[in-house]
Amino acid sequence: MSQTRSAEAFASLRASVRAFIDEEVIPREDLTRGHDGHWVAQTVRQLRVRAVARGLGSPRLAPDLGGLGLSWEECCGVFEEAGRSFLGPGALFCAPPGQPDVMALDRLATPYQRARYLMPLAKGEIGSCFAMTEPAPGVGSDPRMLSTRARRDGDGWVIDGHKWFISGASHARFAIVVARSDAGVSWFIVETDNPGFRIVREVPTMVPFEVSGHAEIRLEGCRVGPEALVGEEGRGLEHAQLRLEGARLFHCMRFIGLASRAMQTAQQYAAKRESFGARLSEHQMVQALVADAHIDLYAARLITRDVACRLDRGESIRHESSMAKVFVSEAVNRVADAAVQMTGALGISEDAPLSTILRQMRPFRIFDGASEVHRASIAKRAFAKGLRP
Repeated sequence: MSQTRSAEAFASLRASVRAFIDEEVIPREDLTRGHDGHWVAQTVRQLRVRAVARGLGSPRLAPDLGGLGLSWEECCGVFEEAGRSFLGPGALFCAPPGQPDVMALDRLATPYQRARYLMPLAKGEIGSCFAMTEPAPGVGSDPRMLSTRARRDGDGWVIDGHKWFISGASHARFAIVVARSDAGVSWFIVETDNPGFRIVREVPTMVPFEVSGHAEIRLEGCRVGPEALVGEEGRGLEHAQLRLEGARLFHCMRFIGLASRAMQTAQQYAAKRESFGARLSEHQMVQALVADAHIDLYAARLITRDVACRLDRGESIRHESSMAKVFVSEAVNRVADAAVQMTGALGISEDAPLSTILRQMRPFRIFDGASEVHRASIAKRAFAKGLRP
């Protein structure tokens, strides 16, 4: 999906994305409406029209299909710029869950699935969701606990299960449902107007500016045909790993941008605010917070770009993406927390974006695998394979 472009051409593209975010996207933010899902979705749709008008839609879609054809390494810069705004990733067709679904379907979809689901999704014409997580005792961090079942019925399947915290479900045209069939864990595309697919409720969370929230879903006698199977039956865990590796990296890219905005906001405040006879920027304790933030973001960019380059080379990134996810998720939270600390009461208010940034970042340490689970997996691979640190 990527194309080769010169450094100058990419610098120009990144500058265009930054200008779009600064001139059109950030001014549309309304911190008082961050939990108004209808307003967020409507605003993102309007901004998508503006993005396309500027030639900035669908970063990973091939140019001959109307996309930018970015490599993974190029995505690092563009997604960071988009991520500086709460509305930016959605406006540029690079927000989860759609973007990771595009990446997975591009590898796995049949010609029918590409035409009916992948292409409209990649162009931002429809939405998707990835339905894996279940209430206890179902699957969370441990994939062996998957309880949703898909049983054969003629040449198709009947799916029964209970899912929750499914991002994007309320505005999705279709769901990728992870279920256990006779052959093992498998993926199925289920259109959300299927009579057996029901959204029970939206689950309230601390996360602001979510395009379509996090839904609880019931699948009851949900019948799908043979064309619903994604990839190979019984290889759903491998498919999930493929999707999650990219999803983790997308999160890293966009949250680096948001953390950078948080610290820039705090630095501007500290350069003007006086306390104890000097500007905050002249106090060594504040300087230490700023220095640590710059170190964290520098390291976060490097580790994210390294994993992206490995993907461009076609390498497996299972081990490296886990390390990147743990480090970056914790680093950006440290940066956002420091920005709030530097700005005091302003930082925890709705007069500045900092508290909203902190609330949006905190779940990243849980999304796509909690830090503790990743650390355990990293260590197990290190011992099992004798990996050198």
